[in-house]
Amino acid sequence: MVKEDLKPSDILTKGAFINAIATLAGIGGSTNAVVHLLAIAGRVGVDLNLKDFDQYGSNVPLLLNLQPAGTYLMEDLHRAGGLTALMRELIPHFDASAITVTGRPFVETLADAEIYDLDVIHELANPLQEKAGIVVLYGNLAPLGAVIKPSAATPELLHHRGPALVFDGVEDFHARIDNPDLDVDENTVLILRGCGPKGYPGMPEVANLILPQKLLEKGVTDMVRICDGRMSGTAYGTVILHVAPEAAAGGPLGLIQDGDIIELDVTNRSLNIDISAEELALRKPSDFMVSTFAQPARGWERLYIDHVMQADRGVDFDFLQGSSGSSVPRESH
Repeated sequence: MVKEDLKPSDILTKGAFINAIATLAGIGGSTNAVVHLLAIAGRVGVDLNLKDFDQYGSNVPLLLNLQPAGTYLMEDLHRAGGLTALMRELIPHFDASAITVTGRPFVETLADAEIYDLDVIHELANPLQEKAGIVVLYGNLAPLGAVIKPSAATPELLHHRGPALVFDGVEDFHARIDNPDLDVDENTVLILRGCGPKGYPGMPEVANLILPQKLLEKGVTDMVRICDGRMSGTAYGTVILHVAPEAAAGGPLGLIQDGDIIELDVTNRSLNIDISAEELALRKPSDFMVSTFAQPARGWERLYIDHVMQADRGVDFDFLQGSSGSSVPRESH
């Protein structure tokens, strides 16, 4: 790469990110990849946004029969031919102009890849699911967007209307979720807020909300859940994640009250609260919310909160956006 003056910016093009989005869909990959790819693109000055994930990934079929969307484990993918074998099937969805470290088109490296087990890696003509990519939702609950992975969700819940049950932070959630007197049934939409980049610095994977014990005992296996935080890619469930703006940044998620009707329509890419804009504008965060999200006065955490961007921008620092190149450092002695 040195001899050819081939730089990371030559490889990390918009086409390369499109290929990553298509691959993410084809493997039923984690929603965490969304914030990572957005952050990487921001660092190299590539114009990538949430809508690109819908445009280039939502119609890509699921080819990998791997948990949680499928049956097998990671070691089975390796045995069946590995990622390159799967990516060869996805070539029709790739930008063929994207190059790799050799300076040659990336798709050329896939020519000799083979599938050794068609039950683990499906061919494009026989997918595990027809459409598997991450879907981006918008609406008065998520003006800047939210994401859901349909391949790991219950199909019947992808169009849902139900009352909200709100939890202010993970501590509140764990303290109340198994209370036998909790006003909740299988139609309830569980809302966990305060877990985004500002509300819970680092945006940890706490959004895989367990179901209430009393519903589990009745045989309920999934519910619609909404959070401004992240969730592990190995988890299953109808969970809407990365709601932006988050509650701690003044997003509508912080204004929801118990009993508000939530409308989810994955087909039409919408996530809304069924109240008027006028009523929403009159609402204010609770005193508990205000005290919970009070900014620290100083230190690293204050620096983080002041400069971290929302999930739709990759949860990176605003001052790290844009490709600056690499200059020769001045001497230090």
